[in-house]
Amino acid sequence: MKKILILYYSRHGSIAALSRYVAQGVESVEQCEAILRTVPSVSSVCEAVEGDIPSSGDIYASADDLADCDGLILGSPTRFGTIASPLKYFFDQTAPQWLAGALCDKPGATFTSSSSMHGGQESTLLSMMLPLIHHGMVMVGIPFAGTNLSHTIDGGTPYGASHISGGDNSSEITADEKTFAQILGRRVANCSRVLGKL
Repeated sequence: MKKILILYYSRHGSIAALSRYVAQGVESVEQCEAILRTVPSVSSVCEAVEGDIPSSGDIYASADDLADCDGLILGSPTRFGTIASPLKYFFDQTAPQWLAGALCDKPGATFTSSSSMHGGQESTLLSMMLPLIHHGMVMVGIPFAGTNLSHTIDGGTPYGASHISGGDNSSEITADEKTFAQILGRRVANCSRVLGKL
């Protein structure tokens, strides 16, 4: 069984919702399992701490999740065109896994959400790839061929799946956005099976 880790941070729920469609794509591939994990928020107040187990939703990721996975799909909302601090903080702690090559030669991908069409989705997706590339991962995107990517009027990029949540974060995930998330999950799962045989 190939384990695909879907690791995300979601402040208002859009990324968490999109992660479920990514997971559907992963699990549409035979002998592949989606493992959903999140990270705690970070605070500017030094005394503020999160519990070891979140009060709701997916459990927090650990370094062991990176070592145990056969592929990684990273999700973050846009923060001025880049990765959200909680995910950046998580990856800043992964030097031991980097030294051990825990993610080397495994497929990696990214997904994001922003409040508007021009909210920095593509730069966020690319910024999220940087730590994955440093870990030696093989990047997977969404192809134009065989998809509606050329015609979408909402989320979706060749760099990864995306969603436009609206200014009040109330926009539902569209049919195209669901499809792109599923395609991304399916491609990473299929790549994990191929790369695992090399």
